[in-house]
Amino acid sequence: MWRSNIGEWFNDILFNAGIMDTRYPVKGLYVWLPYGLKLRNLIFGILRKLLEEHGHQEVLFPLLIPEDILRKETEHITGFESQVYWVTHGGYEKLDVKLALRPTSETSIYPMFERWIRSHADLPIKIFQVVNIFRYETKMTKPMIRMREVTTFKEAHTAHATEDEAELQVQEAVKIYKNFFDQLGIPYIIAKRPRWDTFAGAKYSIAFDTIMPDGKTLQIGTVHNLGQNFAKVFELKFEKSDGNHEYVYQTCYGISDRAVASVIITHGDDLGLCLPPEVSPIQVVIVPIPFKGEEGTIQEFAKNVLSELLAMGIRAHLDDRDIRPGEKFYYWERRGVPLRVEIGPEEVKDKSLTIARRDTGERELIALEGLETRIRQLLEGVNKNLCRRSREFFEGMISNANNLEEIKRYLNEKGGIVRAPWCGREECGMYIEQQTGAGVLGQEINSKPITGKCPVCSRESSLTLLIAKSY
Repeated sequence: MWRSNIGEWFNDILFNAGIMDTRYPVKGLYVWLPYGLKLRNLIFGILRKLLEEHGHQEVLFPLLIPEDILRKETEHITGFESQVYWVTHGGYEKLDVKLALRPTSETSIYPMFERWIRSHADLPIKIFQVVNIFRYETKMTKPMIRMREVTTFKEAHTAHATEDEAELQVQEAVKIYKNFFDQLGIPYIIAKRPRWDTFAGAKYSIAFDTIMPDGKTLQIGTVHNLGQNFAKVFELKFEKSDGNHEYVYQTCYGISDRAVASVIITHGDDLGLCLPPEVSPIQVVIVPIPFKGEEGTIQEFAKNVLSELLAMGIRAHLDDRDIRPGEKFYYWERRGVPLRVEIGPEEVKDKSLTIARRDTGERELIALEGLETRIRQLLEGVNKNLCRRSREFFEGMISNANNLEEIKRYLNEKGGIVRAPWCGREECGMYIEQQTGAGVLGQEINSKPITGKCPVCSRESSLTLLIAKSY
């Protein structure tokens, strides 16, 4: 049922599950609530760890960018100009130079690169930051998906001595993102974006897309090879070992709040959130089942179980509120907690626990003695099941088509992503967009191509084009 009205479901869950309050009195700006912020931090904690394991260092750059610096890279600013927020006054005084709230950070970071890079010994540079960015979004705003303040923008920026090293960095970034989304159980398809949808100032762009329950795709990550385009604008030169000077080669890659949205929506169901254990703010919730005359004994037993779980490194919580157990079950189901522990008189007597899984609803009785082993097994089982069912749905939403009519039919009747042979010519890709009313995600990479004829010009094709209706 929830798949048929994903927008209403998502907005309801954000507030009622304590993720985000959308009632802030500025359009496109939202408030992270404690439970949601914890979820966000756990998700991006995985990404931070992966980046640091691959030699990236975290930095933090200012929010404000002077107009003259922002406009130095004309192609880049043209891509963002209509979305820039400007600061024109400091108190009552008009500023000599307008300041932009960063729409992205190339033009704030690269002037500093120019100061940091002198010789080949200073390379490579691999940095990242997790910051907010501002874009005056004119389309309908949606929490986490299309916002005027993107509150969680992880952007990495690298500089290299050779073109080959930059290309290898693109491959590393793709590997990092694959690992990241695999850990979250988010299925994806990877495409080289068409020229007309390439990041402004980039040599080429690669994007990760997933499929939402309503059949539309959501772009969840991008990787850009910048070549020497920005280097030439910002004079990013280095002295080579032979004494000659050359411009550096650069890459950048980003992931936003959409990573959180994809976790919420991909794994959710009619009951609400259903979170992977690795990123769930609470992995196990303990619910005492009161029984007249034995409340104290049950409560003490529950506290001991909580202590054991916390000692194992499990994020556990004891819900000892004075409300009915059924209300607690519903409360924590909506919040997606992977496992619920129920403790009543029988459990205390037998030194056992009743465990309920959020993903399947299955219940079982386990001995307290083997608690750690069984809890870890169950959490791993939840994780594997969420990954399996998300992958099955995703694969079932990909169709192969050989002509325009088939492409239209799949998009209108089924949604998802349509794969079609493509000659690689830009005019054919744009014609498919015009005829279908959908978007071209680009050329699929890291997959066996569809052989056949281009559905527009009938040329023999060795590339696979991806078409979808997107957010």
